[in-house]
Amino acid sequence: MNDHEPQLRTVQVTRYVTPLREGGSLPAIAEADDGFMYVLKFRGAGQGIKALIADLLGAEIARALGLKVPELVFAELDEAFGRTEPDEEIQDLLKASTGLNLALHYLSGSITYDPNVTTLDPKLASSIVWLDCLIMNVDRTARNTNMLSWNRELWLIDHGASFYFHNSWEGWQERAQKPFLLVKDHVLLPQAAKLDEVNSAFRGILSPERILAIVGLIPESWLGGEDDIFATTAEHRQAYAQFLTERVAHSEIFVKAAQDARQSVI
Repeated sequence: MNDHEPQLRTVQVTRYVTPLREGGSLPAIAEADDGFMYVLKFRGAGQGIKALIADLLGAEIARALGLKVPELVFAELDEAFGRTEPDEEIQDLLKASTGLNLALHYLSGSITYDPNVTTLDPKLASSIVWLDCLIMNVDRTARNTNMLSWNRELWLIDHGASFYFHNSWEGWQERAQKPFLLVKDHVLLPQAAKLDEVNSAFRGILSPERILAIVGLIPESWLGGEDDIFATTAEHRQAYAQFLTERVAHSEIFVKAAQDARQSVI
């Protein structure tokens, strides 16, 4: 497991390479000033900054649990990028995304995980199902697995559809203890035979202190805009930490729901 304090590098985007049009938010492959290629996710996309927060938190929680996730970086986008792009849709997106965005290391040569071809170890499958129940990730289905096979290992990508409660914060405290009913559609649920085992281990890893450290990665500029719910950005940040801490403390609720759903599909 990853025992180090979580931290993200910041890179400057130097070249827009190509859009990834299969993504609903139109991410792109881009090159940064460190010479590496990244999948760049834009703050100006339709899903907005909340998708970037969800992606950041989901990926770094997964990393803390010992799961494989491509390196995330903060990606600075200069306003000049929107001036020369001939595609009007992309030009508007680039202009709306000036400033700090999120990117993940591009895994060149990776292939999409196919459950019909590869069966996972039950502990690994259970670990991923537990993670997705914790963060309420609706986007790990057979239609869209958001997992890649690269260098003979399984890598998790794209957690932007997680934490969907933050699209409407009303009643968020109660939702922390709710089961994740959409686990019934999880692509790995039939293979997740060791949920009790991983639950015991992961509760010990995701201490309140570690959760605070992960939530502390959210840039200040991504918080706010919830004035009817939170008076300050500090309160907004604390809400994410409190939600996760509560959810881990009551993980038996979502684990039981996942086990019940699994019984209906195996």
